[in-house]
Amino acid sequence: MTIKGVWLVFATALISGFSIFLNKFSVSMVQPYLFTFLKNIMTTLFLFSLLLLLREFSTLKTLSLRHWGRLVIIGLVGGSIPFLLFFKGLSLTSSAAGSFVHKTMFIFVAVLALFFLKEKLHKTVFISALLLLAGNFLLLKLQTFSFGTGELLILLATVFWAVENILSKDLVKTVSGTIVAFGRMFFGSLFILLFLAFTQDLGQLMQLTGKQLLWTVFTSLLLFGYTYTWYNGIKTVKITTATAILLLGSPVTTLLNFIFVTHTLSLSEFFGSLLLISGISLLLYFLERKKTHQDTFSTA
Repeated sequence: MTIKGVWLVFATALISGFSIFLNKFSVSMVQPYLFTFLKNIMTTLFLFSLLLLLREFSTLKTLSLRHWGRLVIIGLVGGSIPFLLFFKGLSLTSSAAGSFVHKTMFIFVAVLALFFLKEKLHKTVFISALLLLAGNFLLLKLQTFSFGTGELLILLATVFWAVENILSKDLVKTVSGTIVAFGRMFFGSLFILLFLAFTQDLGQLMQLTGKQLLWTVFTSLLLFGYTYTWYNGIKTVKITTATAILLLGSPVTTLLNFIFVTHTLSLSEFFGSLLLISGISLLLYFLERKKTHQDTFSTA
């Protein structure tokens, strides 16, 4: 684990919090499946430009058929199906509820990583993750939470993304995180394009307004930041630790909801905030001790 990787994942969590809040408004203005395609294809173009800028494009030619096959699978289970499920689900529920369901991904990742990556979740990370999840439960007032169609779709998307993260973590051992992010978004966009052609929704592209396109470009930039920081971050950070850190995105979404939508803070939200602070503090303490331990042995 490197400190750079940890900070990249922290950046992913922050971007995630903003993205889920803003995406809720976006899917209310643009048909969810069309919005998903546009956002993903724009993100693909941003990542392609970055590969050219970093002079990594030539590396694509050196990838083996096995690498390309893995990228296609990652594009299917991570860059297409779950996006369609998530944004359809988000159009049926609140951004806060969607954020909470999405953050349960660390549970699925921890189980899958144990079996397929032989990666154990450190007890301190597990405790901090539970504190963060419990804090979100109170902060989002989920005692009145109803599990409907929107939440179910987001949960299914979360499971798909958990599987994809296991595949991606294994692939970034031999391929750069930026290339994995590009492959995921490129092939994912192709699969979504086929879906739109099958459902005959492509014609709606010509009906988009300037305001809708502007929202799509803005959210695409956030997705670009998310994918770049995440896939380069997990290259040096355990996937279980990374998904636990990703839990920090949900409080960001909730805070934005408080500032711009609800403007109220209940007693449960207050105690939820305390749990969040405890979880964040414990996680930061663990990561700092981990870094100090590594520095000690690297200089011994």
